[in-house]
Amino acid sequence: MSTLALVLVVLMALLHVYILVLEMFLWTTKRGRRAFGTTAEFAEASKVLAANQGLYNGFLAAGLIWGLIHGGIDGVEIVLFFLACIFVAGVYGGLTATRKILFIQAIPAAITAAVLGYATLSQVAIAGCLR
Repeated sequence: MSTLALVLVVLMALLHVYILVLEMFLWTTKRGRRAFGTTAEFAEASKVLAANQGLYNGFLAAGLIWGLIHGGIDGVEIVLFFLACIFVAGVYGGLTATRKILFIQAIPAAITAAVLGYATLSQVAIAGCLR
């Protein structure tokens, strides 16, 4: 995995850990309400749903980290799967909740997947030439 791809995957994992914290633990605070543009009343009424969303974001981060730890081509495949999940969730959120989700989750996931895919294919091509 190239350094750029590794850095992008780590940043995506950290982003989703941050979203987990916002949704699970800070949802009703000023910081959480500001991040999601909610009122105190809405935040209080929806905190259980938000915590559930946060948990799912944690699973996405865990999947990315799992792929990095696993390493090799299998690790790349794991990371690409979770990046695809993030992309789909980001597109869905962008279409149904707020457009900014496209720019926070979907587009960064697509860019990271493209960089990782390019780097992986380049390594495979180089390895093939060395035979």
